[in-house]
Amino acid sequence: MATDELVELKFRLADGSDIGPSKYNSSATVSSLKEKIIAQWPKEKENGPKSINDIKLINAGRILENNKTVAESRLPLSEIPGGVITMLVVVRPPVPDKNSDKLQDNSKTKGGCCCSIL
Repeated sequence: MATDELVELKFRLADGSDIGPSKYNSSATVSSLKEKIIAQWPKEKENGPKSINDIKLINAGRILENNKTVAESRLPLSEIPGGVITMLVVVRPPVPDKNSDKLQDNSKTKGGCCCSIL
């Protein structure tokens, strides 16, 4: 059965480094791949993903959907039989916290001084 097939994948990060290659069941979902990427994210790299929603996986120019399986996301015509499939990992940059921005803005509007005059 094709859904039990093991597929060798590696994930290319923006700086050109890779996570993997590792073998995955072709019935694994894209969201489970993203969870593996988060778990294996290199500790020395800053701004790593916090959740699967921070990651987009791209295979052969297509953004993969979380609820699809590896088998549904593959493009057999662009793959070499028995070869490693490389997927691009795009991480959404962190969104600044609105509350911390307000605190910084308030300090600027109040003269920026943090000491009191006696």
